[in-house]
Amino acid sequence: MVRAVGRDARDGRRPSGRAAPRRAAARSDAAVGVIGVGNMGSAMALRLLERGHRVVVRDIRPEAEAAAVAAGASTAPDCATLARRCGLSIVAVVDAAQCETVLFGERGVQQGLHSEATVMICSTIAPRDVETLAARLAESNAACIDAPMSGGPGRARDGTMSLMVASAEPVFARHEAVLRDLSSRLLRLGERLGDGARTKLVNNLLAGVNLAAAAEALALAERLGLDARRTLHVLEQSSAQSWIGSDRLARALGGDFAPRAHTSLLAKDTALAMTMAADAGLQPALGAVAQQVFAQACAQGLASLDDASLLTLMRERFAGG
Repeated sequence: MVRAVGRDARDGRRPSGRAAPRRAAARSDAAVGVIGVGNMGSAMALRLLERGHRVVVRDIRPEAEAAAVAAGASTAPDCATLARRCGLSIVAVVDAAQCETVLFGERGVQQGLHSEATVMICSTIAPRDVETLAARLAESNAACIDAPMSGGPGRARDGTMSLMVASAEPVFARHEAVLRDLSSRLLRLGERLGDGARTKLVNNLLAGVNLAAAAEALALAERLGLDARRTLHVLEQSSAQSWIGSDRLARALGGDFAPRAHTSLLAKDTALAMTMAADAGLQPALGAVAQQVFAQACAQGLASLDDASLLTLMRERFAGG
């Protein structure tokens, strides 16, 4: 059940009339925490370390934490301890359920909040989930930044990924230096929490449409007897070019399906985008096709591969036709 979000919660402040729980004192030298050091989270942690920040990481996988520690990060035994040590806690887990767990579960972030604590949600989740999580954080007088990311691990590592940021202006100003270290493409969307999520889902729906269409076009070229690499070169130099198509199909043609972005992620994101649209009374036709394509790819065993594997699906479709 989604709870209504009042103005105070949207602005990242504790709603009036509610007493905040007792919190530890803030530290002026607080580190930056990263919860979830998978492909994107680990890249962000390494970027922050390179830029001179102290970084604390938390992940349920010891090997993921060990890789971050080898680069200079420290670890926390749980999310509450991480939050207590950090001024900004970045959440980079997979979905809303995992966000709920790391924020409000046993030894979650909420239990370690202090007077200057801010939580930045970088996971791609539904806008209503961002609003609900932010409202619950506001009950503990913690600020929230809605900041989904785009660009992939390579761009996260070198600081050129996009961050779509919605937050109260004072909260943004407090953490702007860290955000700019993370992203040279810092896209300020305003103060309404949830607008980062809305923008990211619109972006990812289009990315899904573009990738599905590009994979289909290249599989078609192959069936017509064209050289796939030459065709891709033409597409990249012509009106059909798309960043995601070029990036993914170049790898796919080399047989490289090692996951940078799992097929399951765009399956999740296109489904979230279509639900968001349905909530607004809309049914994007091309978006619906993209959602179906990614769902089919997952059903056919491609979920854990890179989403470049959509080319495999399209090849199989044409082979069967």
